[in-house]
Amino acid sequence: MELVPHWRRVLKRAWSIRLMVLAFVFSALEIFLPALDGVLPIPDRAFAGLSALTAGAAFVARLVAQSSVSEPRS
Repeated sequence: MELVPHWRRVLKRAWSIRLMVLAFVFSALEIFLPALDGVLPIPDRAFAGLSALTAGAAFVARLVAQSSVSEPRS
């Protein structure tokens, strides 16, 4: 496995990476939500649903050309 030559720029600018991080945050919140039971008015599985939506959006974003990421700088 080999990283793309401009992997740092991809890591900073790619929407697929940003959305994957957001999906991770929602998944982590789903784990800790039972500890906050009764404190926050959030329905069960809300963060799981948000995580699924953002993971799906990350999949789509990975397939869409992003000029700020795709084109190497001269």
